[in-house]
Amino acid sequence: MHRFYVSKDQIQENNISITGQDVNHIKNVLRMKPGDEIVICDGQGKDCYCIINRVCDDVVIASVNSIRDTGTELPVKITLFQGLPKSDKMELIIQKAVELGVYEIVPVVMARSVVKYADEKKEAKKLLRWQAISESAAKQSGRGIIPKILPLMTYKEAIAYANEMDLSLLPYENAKGIAGTKESLKQLQDCKTAGIIIGPEGGYESSEIELALEHNMLPISLGKRILRTETAGLALLSMIMLYLEE
Repeated sequence: MHRFYVSKDQIQENNISITGQDVNHIKNVLRMKPGDEIVICDGQGKDCYCIINRVCDDVVIASVNSIRDTGTELPVKITLFQGLPKSDKMELIIQKAVELGVYEIVPVVMARSVVKYADEKKEAKKLLRWQAISESAAKQSGRGIIPKILPLMTYKEAIAYANEMDLSLLPYENAKGIAGTKESLKQLQDCKTAGIIIGPEGGYESSEIELALEHNMLPISLGKRILRTETAGLALLSMIMLYLEE
């Protein structure tokens, strides 16, 4: 069944209005008609099972038959702090992190980040592109929310934000072995929020590690092999799923 997302103001009692680009997709691509069934998500973890009533040029009206919990969200809100990678790697990271259950993603400019967006217009354009990728991945994977891609942060800003969370993990090649990682991941079961901090291609500078440790970030190992930046966060998210999925 086709899936669409709406904001709260588009839901009125038993009727939901779909607007924007989804109207053209429903009308001209999917060629759906009154009587067809769709799922509309409120972006807060609730799925509305609906029947289309009207298909107009600028709006699709659907009536709600039933409402259920989406059931696809992790019990802990995981924020991925991703050191900016080169080329289009960020797009892959966003797509796969959303599929794996991340709550939000923060692109971070670190000391060894090759990519730096000095132009605000270029940055804004990138954020729009990244958010569209998040929405597409959320639809494909049946998410109950569309994870937000936050504006770029400096490393200090990212550490300060991560410090507000119940637990933050820092994959680092000099951290103790995988047994320590398992113990750290067990702590997630008592958390509501958690952060994952991933360095860029060149890794962390020593000063960045020191700052993270000063703010109680937990250094962990991801195994005996050194992972690329586009692999590390996804590997850790997969481990987290193992501990949190019921």
